[in-house]
Amino acid sequence: MVQLEDIERAAQRLMGHVLETPCVESRTLSEIVGAQVFLKFENLQFTSSFKERGAFNKLTDVAAVNAHQGVIAMSAGNHAQGVAYHAQRMGMPATIVMPRFTPGVKIERTRGFGAHVVLHGDTLDAARAHAYELSQRDGLVFVHPYDDEAIIAGQGTVALEMLQQVPQLDTLVVAVGGGGLIAGMAVAARALKPGIDIVGVQTQRFPAMVNAVQGTTHPGGTSTIAEGIAVGSPGLLTQEIIKSHVNDLLLVDEGDIEQAVLMLLEIEKTLVEGAGAAGLAALLRHPARFAGKTVGLVLSGGNIDPLLLAAIIERGMVRAGRLARVQVSARDVPGSLANITHTVAEAGANIDEVHHQRAFTMLAAQNVEVELVLQTRGREHLASVLDALHRDGFEAEEKR
Repeated sequence: MVQLEDIERAAQRLMGHVLETPCVESRTLSEIVGAQVFLKFENLQFTSSFKERGAFNKLTDVAAVNAHQGVIAMSAGNHAQGVAYHAQRMGMPATIVMPRFTPGVKIERTRGFGAHVVLHGDTLDAARAHAYELSQRDGLVFVHPYDDEAIIAGQGTVALEMLQQVPQLDTLVVAVGGGGLIAGMAVAARALKPGIDIVGVQTQRFPAMVNAVQGTTHPGGTSTIAEGIAVGSPGLLTQEIIKSHVNDLLLVDEGDIEQAVLMLLEIEKTLVEGAGAAGLAALLRHPARFAGKTVGLVLSGGNIDPLLLAAIIERGMVRAGRLARVQVSARDVPGSLANITHTVAEAGANIDEVHHQRAFTMLAAQNVEVELVLQTRGREHLASVLDALHRDGFEAEEKR
């Protein structure tokens, strides 16, 4: 099993090769969740993810045996980029097998680091099986994304840094896919601060580690916005470490993660992917679990597809009432639409879209139905816009 000495050795290796990222308090998030929250900005790494820590540590071991040995890895993106980037720096040929659903931004960045990318299968398990086949066929060293002692030790350096930067941390909240990050962090943190509370977070759609460790049978899904932790088969090494070192495993849903991504973008002005926001999602979903504690969250990665980010932002605005559909009924006479838009403008809302409907409605033939998509300042402002429409004689309601 990985020991503190392995993680400390990895930290020495990483010096000058991987960024020691900041770990700073978010006063606003602390007020919102009722705990003192410190954020570890691993999304600031060159490949925008903590994954390059374990990748560099493992590649250093491989290079010590054969500096020109080719390596192969399986990943949905972040591990791929970490392996590709450091293999390129070390002059090692790298092949990366990625599932077909991998966001294009991750595929292109991996290719940009000089790796040969193979797209195979619709799941991480299918990609992993193909990578093993290629490893045996072509004589390549397989670099596992999480179930490897060198990988686990490299990821554990995150906890070393956090406890050096913020010694008063009494809780660590870490996203869990295959378990490499939380396993390494748990070994380091438990050795340095035995009483620390270590909590793992998985998405409800991929609860494999929760099921394995807690003996539950939560059903899995087929997709998640947190694709970085969409792992169907938990690691064996990591599973044993989690059982002995981690206090708790929690589940969050897609809405929690979307909200966390948006809050980090708006409040902290930092971009994280779904997996990187899972820790904050847990604080939002389970506030009583962390009330009054000094919590360290790992923003584990920032590689998010721009189209997905746009959808998250838009959906978040809808939930907050800052983007709303309003249905207005009026007499179908000249000037009606102008009167409606004038009322909305006077109430201070901005109109994004207008849909003017005559035929597909159950209203009386002399009436018209107008659907507006409005930008507002929030729920209270939206209510005032509806009140203004009512005062001016229009039937109006929010359309969910």
